[in-house]
Amino acid sequence: MSDPQPIAPARDLPAADPLWTPDGPDLVLHADNLDAVRRLPDGAFRLVYLDPPFNTGRQQKRTTLTTVRSEAGTRVGFKGATYETLKGVAYAYDDRFADYWDFLEPRLEEAWRLLDERGTLYLHLDYREVHYAKVLLDGLFGRECFLNEIVWAYDYGGRATRRWPSKHDTILVYVKDPDRYHFDSAAVDREPYMAPGLVTPEKAARGKLPTDVWWHTIVSPTGAEKTGYATQKPLGVLRRIVAASSAPGDWVLDFFAGSGTTGAAARELGRRFVLVDESDQAIEVMRARVGDTAEFRTL
Repeated sequence: MSDPQPIAPARDLPAADPLWTPDGPDLVLHADNLDAVRRLPDGAFRLVYLDPPFNTGRQQKRTTLTTVRSEAGTRVGFKGATYETLKGVAYAYDDRFADYWDFLEPRLEEAWRLLDERGTLYLHLDYREVHYAKVLLDGLFGRECFLNEIVWAYDYGGRATRRWPSKHDTILVYVKDPDRYHFDSAAVDREPYMAPGLVTPEKAARGKLPTDVWWHTIVSPTGAEKTGYATQKPLGVLRRIVAASSAPGDWVLDFFAGSGTTGAAARELGRRFVLVDESDQAIEVMRARVGDTAEFRTL
């Protein structure tokens, strides 16, 4: 494996410099996303994936644990040495909005504008706001452009005892033109049959196409994929989206880019990407994750 190349620092964007061109490099923008995407041209992207804040009403954070040797520690280790565990916050952001739809609606309007005629929007939310988003997107795209409601189901974390534990997110899928959109089921990863004995051995070996319910684990807190970013989404989920709704060489946009999973999936599959986030912490994570190939700019 060759040594990684040094990552150029972010630079301020001169006023006369075009923000993005289709023959330019992959791009990561450190900016307010609404300001940034308003400078992108109509119909520039085959795929837009958005994972905005869910309006949970609380701060989202990833907690780190560090064990250090301490005379006051309560944990006993090798040769009787004592240790204590220190907690810290690696990455955090405030997920509280006085008027969530004043924030999100103009950004969805920009997503519609930026899709090309064969393009697809994936909007990733949870139960708090997804029903309102469906109504808004029906009006923005047209009900005939609604393609799917994907349920991403996982089984990790705490368990509520006074209601059914919430263990899924919802991804709404809308296309720009219901007669022309790109969708390649042959490019999508296949899943094991739940009852392989009911199909032929050939089918069982090949696996089945995913449905609109995706069982996929979250990013493991101890796994190699973990970046430490609070709301990081699994690479497997984004790979499936990118593979199905874009072709090699197509441009993919994510302007709530966070940990950069969309860019990582796009790069692995031979797509081009533009990522936008205003968080210093997100940019730091994306530098480590996709900075060897992407250009970073600050607006």
